[in-house]
Amino acid sequence: MSRTAIVTGASSGIGKATAVVLARAGYDVGLTYAGNEDGARGTAGEIETIGQRAVVRRLDLTDPLASPKVVEELIEELGHLDVLVNNAGEGSETPFLDQGLDEWRQVLDVDLTGAFLVMQTAARSMVRRGEGGRIVAVTSVHEHVPLRGSSAYCAAKGGLGLLLKVMALELGEHGVTVNAVAPGEIATKMTDQHDDDPRTTSRPGLAVRRPGDAFEIAHAVAYLASPQAAYTTGTSLNVDGGLLLMGAEANRRLAE
Repeated sequence: MSRTAIVTGASSGIGKATAVVLARAGYDVGLTYAGNEDGARGTAGEIETIGQRAVVRRLDLTDPLASPKVVEELIEELGHLDVLVNNAGEGSETPFLDQGLDEWRQVLDVDLTGAFLVMQTAARSMVRRGEGGRIVAVTSVHEHVPLRGSSAYCAAKGGLGLLLKVMALELGEHGVTVNAVAPGEIATKMTDQHDDDPRTTSRPGLAVRRPGDAFEIAHAVAYLASPQAAYTTGTSLNVDGGLLLMGAEANRRLAE
């Protein structure tokens, strides 16, 4: 029987890279997109070139009634579900004093409530099937540390990180592991670096002195989705080029 995965937000960036890496590892992949259907179809084409099946669906994470149905449809078409990668997300750069309720709700609906519904639907399918599974969420280093001007984003990612730990506690007895990958700065559309080679971009404030590449996140996700990670659950793997190490170092440099 083939192995299967669903990757949300797979039109570009980390989601696309993750879908391709999982296909190379032998997975048939269900792909979701919010607005960029052409991007999702392009990802599907790459997967089919590798020799794996790809199924594409639009997923509106702000619609609490439709989201579970989309995941259920993908699982039905794939036949079963081994791995869910909750990658889709939305950013925000509004200072706390200026944060409007509509934007607050939009970010939390996508990054937290929508993620909850997708992961719950996937977990229920895995538990019913009785053969375990893997759930991996792409969070952010801002699951762990704040970022000025991103109150909604940080609240959502912080909440998502703790939700994953609760899930890990409750789903472990069913053979389902739950983990996060927390990226730092990655050269994607979200950081306005979609077409840039991160190895040519200088970031003196990071230990490795450059941004990350989407495939560096994808391979971390693929490890947590693999049989080799069966004893890893409830963890958040920081893939951030040493960003979280640099607090005291950055403070020292600013004082120079």
